[in-house]
Parts: sequence; C-alpha cells; structure tokens
Amino acid sequence: MSELPDPLAWLDSASGHRRAAGLHRVLSPRQPNDGIIDLASNDYLGLSRHPEVIAGAKRSLDLWGPGSTGSRLVTGTTAEHLQLEEELADFTGAPSALVFSSGYMANIAAVTALSNQDTLIVSDSASHASLVDACRLSRGRVAVVEHCNLSAVRAALEERDEEHALVVTDSVFSADGDLAPLRGLHAVCREMDAVLIVDEAHGIGVRGEGGRGLVHESGLAGEPDIVITMTLSKALGSQGGAVVADDRIREHLINTARTFIFDTGLSPAAVGAARAALHVLKREPERPHAVLDHAAVLAEAADVAGKPESAVVSVVLGDAATAVAAAQRCLEEGVRVGCFRPPSVPPGTSRLRLTARADLTENELTAVTQVLRRVAGDAA
Repeated sequence: MSELPDPLAWLDSASGHRRAAGLHRVLSPRQPNDGIIDLASNDYLGLSRHPEVIAGAKRSLDLWGPGSTGSRLVTGTTAEHLQLEEELADFTGAPSALVFSSGYMANIAAVTALSNQDTLIVSDSASHASLVDACRLSRGRVAVVEHCNLSAVRAALEERDEEHALVVTDSVFSADGDLAPLRGLHAVCREMDAVLIVDEAHGIGVRGEGGRGLVHESGLAGEPDIVITMTLSKALGSQGGAVVADDRIREHLINTARTFIFDTGLSPAAVGAARAALHVLKREPERPHAVLDHAAVLAEAADVAGKPESAVVSVVLGDAATAVAAAQRCLEEGVRVGCFRPPSVPPGTSRLRLTARADLTENELTAVTQVLRRVAGDAA
C-alpha cells in the first residue's frame, strides 16, 4: 500500500533550515518572582506590577467582568473606554483618541483606513512589522525608503501619481532604539500634501515632557496631519493600543477600520490598568528620566558607543548562534535579555536587545553591569 501524501512535509524542511541557521524559536514561560533581573520586557516604567495599576485592573474587573463581551460598536465599549480615550488625547496633546485591542490592530487600522487604491504609502525600511503588514494590507502602492532618509521620502512623494499619500514611521525604532527625524518628516509631508503616521509604541513613557512621546517633544502635538499610534502594553504596563489624532480621523476609523469594527473590544481590566498607569505617570514625571539614565548604565556596561536615545540598548553580535548563546549565558547568570535575530533584524546583525526600566535598583544595576561586562566581552 502506497504511503499517503503529506501536505505538511514542507514544514519539516522549513524547520530544519531554521535550526541550521540558528533561528529556531521556542516558548519559554517565565515564573513569577523568579529572582531574574529583567532586561527583556518593554515594561519601561516598571508599572506592570505597580500596586495602583493592579488595583485599577481589579476595580474594572469587578465592575465589568473579564471580557468586553463584543465589538466596540455593539457591547464592547464601556464608560471607561471613553474615559481612557479622553485621557490619552489630553496626555499627548491631540484632539481625540480611539482604543483598540492591541497596538498591532491600531497600526493596521490607521494605515488601511486612511488609504485606498489612489494612495502612495512611504514606509521607513526599519518600520515595525505591524506597519509593514498594514502596508501590505492596504490597497495603495508602497514605497520602502532608506532608514531615516528625508531625501528619499521627498523623492518618493515627488514622483507619485496618486492623489493621496501617507508616510509611516516608528518614532523610536524597536531594534536599535534610535529616533525618527519627526520635524523633518512632518515638514516634507506638509509640503508634499501627505499625512504622517507615527508609531509611538516605544516613545510614549520614555521621550517628551513627562513621557508624552517624541511627537510632543518635537513640538508637533495636535497637528491635524499627524496620526499617532501607540500601545498600552509597554510603558503603561497594560494591554491594548490606540490611535490618537484629529476628530475626523477618529470618526472615520470608527466607521471604516476593520480591526475596530470586527474585533472584540479591549478587556475592561486592561482599560482600568492603563488608566491607572497613566495617572501614576502624570504624578511621577521623573520616571522617563530614570529610564534614560538606566539605559546609559546598560550601554556603558555592554561597551555600546554613544548615549542611548531611548530605553533600548542594542548590542550587535552578528551571528545568530552567538547572540543566542550570549542571551542564554546572561540568563544563567541571573539576567534576562532580549535576543533579536532575523527576521526581526537584518542577517548578520543578530543582537542582544537590552531594555532599561525606571524601577531598576542600584543593586540590580550593579549586578547587571558585572554580567554584561563578562558576557559582552567574551562574545565580542
């Protein structure tokens, strides 16, 4: 009897190639209170375990239950969703905000709902995967340009035949932690009649006055031709995302964005946690300064040149296997670090990705410094 064909046999081959290239990934659950110093999470302000943030989540859980029970247009909008949106808009200096179930969904919504077949979308080559996927899902033509190259953005816009244009970028790039030239990008967009979409996922809570983000720091808050997307799951220690923009854009997204219309609303507990985190940040505006101070300590310990501009410190090691081994050694010595390999970063640039937190203690920084000096020195 002949063997039945296996339509999934190609998966074995793909898995083998990943393993040979050092790109195989597994899920590694962390344990509560495991004593490991965390330099891998995006909990930049140290708010995910803050008592007030946990209490905020519990209050909303007790009031509304664990789920939002439906899409935002049916039963998924509570009074707290609207309150959070008002608070996010006020915090960032924008007219309005709209909350989504994740930052990924917010990016998909902003790009796809603001584009059509007659739209050119100019994307920075280092834009986050969620922006990349949003561009792919859009019906417009996409031009990917050299990282942070204003001349390339201008050239792409000058050559367009489309009536509409979007320029999309991270404010703080997630792999290297460098900053987008937002004032220059906005000037080009305004001159060329384009809308600028800025993903502030790694900017909120770290850059700008009191952590209001790089758009605010650049003096561009509230500009009608800038759309901010953000996540609630990094500096605010909760879950979810938001689009912060002109009132007309909010109304348009409510009526046209598929990731808003057809997705279940953000859970009430996440809304309550995000609101509480925002209140802590407003009361303690020094937290973003602590993030940058601690990032500088990490950079020096890992022998990374230059002063960090964000919470992210990138230690490029090159080979994927070398980066994996270095990350494992850090963990064995009590420090959890991120390990970025292709496709998260270009081939040959695998790295340790260290993320600073505002709540790192002096003892933790001392311990981390010792580990990083040993591991980074041996891996170099």
